[in-house]
Amino acid sequence: MTESGRFCVYLTHPEVRIDPAVPVPEWGLSDSGRQRAERAAALPWAAGIRHVVSSGERKAIETAELFAAARGLSVTIVEASHENDRSATGFLPPAEFEDVANAFFAEPEVSVRGWERAIDAQTRIVAAVRSVLAATPETDPVLFCGHGAVGTLLKCHLLGQPISRIHDQRSGGNWYAFDPQDLDRRKASGLGWTAL
Repeated sequence: MTESGRFCVYLTHPEVRIDPAVPVPEWGLSDSGRQRAERAAALPWAAGIRHVVSSGERKAIETAELFAAARGLSVTIVEASHENDRSATGFLPPAEFEDVANAFFAEPEVSVRGWERAIDAQTRIVAAVRSVLAATPETDPVLFCGHGAVGTLLKCHLLGQPISRIHDQRSGGNWYAFDPQDLDRRKASGLGWTAL
């Protein structure tokens, strides 16, 4: 339990079906990704969740729907919680993607190759989380299903730390629980990513 009596969980989608011919926001979960996503509903915190929120991207929606179906909940789509906008480059081969992602985190006030700036993506995800929490009963736990980069940017904000990739997950399908009070006090601790 958190100091505020309310907790939230940020969960990133696991493995996806990569298809360079399909826009990244439309990628769905792979078979192994679905199997891993199904594990979330059995985690110790799952029974406490009262609201499930997802970005509008297919992989996040599928992750949220698997959890919600298992727990008898519905899913609310919050478009503003999408991954950092990388449409300027579209699909990048893995090694090139990692190089650009490194630059995205290292230069948060710069648009790297046309990507959304990290500082802007952070402002957006923090505002989206605040909006959801303001619209739900103040003691209800919320699960946010989303993406690695914006989940990391949210984590940096909660920690009160500069944007840095050192706070990033190693691969998809991870979660951390947080106290909503840390949106304001920015002194969170123990926000390590835990794999599904």
